[in-house]
Amino acid sequence: MYILGDIGNSETKVYLVDTKNTILRNINFSSKQINNKTLNQKFKYLIKDFKSINKILFCSVVPKSFYLIKKFLSKKIKKKCYEVKDLKLRSLINIKVNFKQVGSDRLTNAISLINKKDNFIILDFGTATTFDVVTQNTYKGGIIAPGIKISLNTLSDKATLIPKINLKQIKKVIGNDTISAVRSGFFWGYAGLIDNIVNLIKKETGKSFKLVITGGFSDLLKNSIKTKLKQNKDITIKGLIKISKLIK
Repeated sequence: MYILGDIGNSETKVYLVDTKNTILRNINFSSKQINNKTLNQKFKYLIKDFKSINKILFCSVVPKSFYLIKKFLSKKIKKKCYEVKDLKLRSLINIKVNFKQVGSDRLTNAISLINKKDNFIILDFGTATTFDVVTQNTYKGGIIAPGIKISLNTLSDKATLIPKINLKQIKKVIGNDTISAVRSGFFWGYAGLIDNIVNLIKKETGKSFKLVITGGFSDLLKNSIKTKLKQNKDITIKGLIKISKLIK
């Protein structure tokens, strides 16, 4: 069995996967509140027999969190705990960017989808809103825009008269009070940002793309983006499963 994990800025997701690529169990916890007590509680549910683990692989954008999890698992399992970038990813995908600076999660998502015929734009609604451009088996690069939640929280923190607001789908553009005005700005603003960036990518590359969206706000915006798209919430774990084959 394998332990596969995705350590994001806000949340960490860890999966127990068998050799047939079936997800048996998974756990989620805050990336900023990792300690031995939390890890003991969570992994006690995830794994009944640590001796059954053959591979451990994480994609991580939070080095401190990965270090703590790696240290914890090293006491339980006599197997090396890999981070995605420790492996020879270029055997799976052609990378045309600064390897040190691109996020492991973004490469993992790209590897999840690559094939020899299709081009993809992967839109991930995470702490940041990221666009990754994949042409056939090549990772071309991407775009990083402010994340929806962090932008919304910053606005309410900095603007005295704007309260904390939960976003939801809306039909009207013109708001009639502060809450509806902010909701409109974020909802239609991000929908427009997405369509505009997708169109600019198509214009710059001269190629057609399949748009795949994932992340927490994909449910909110999937029906308001004009570009035809497919939602895939399992893109990262499927990428990790692919990459885990590199571990011998």
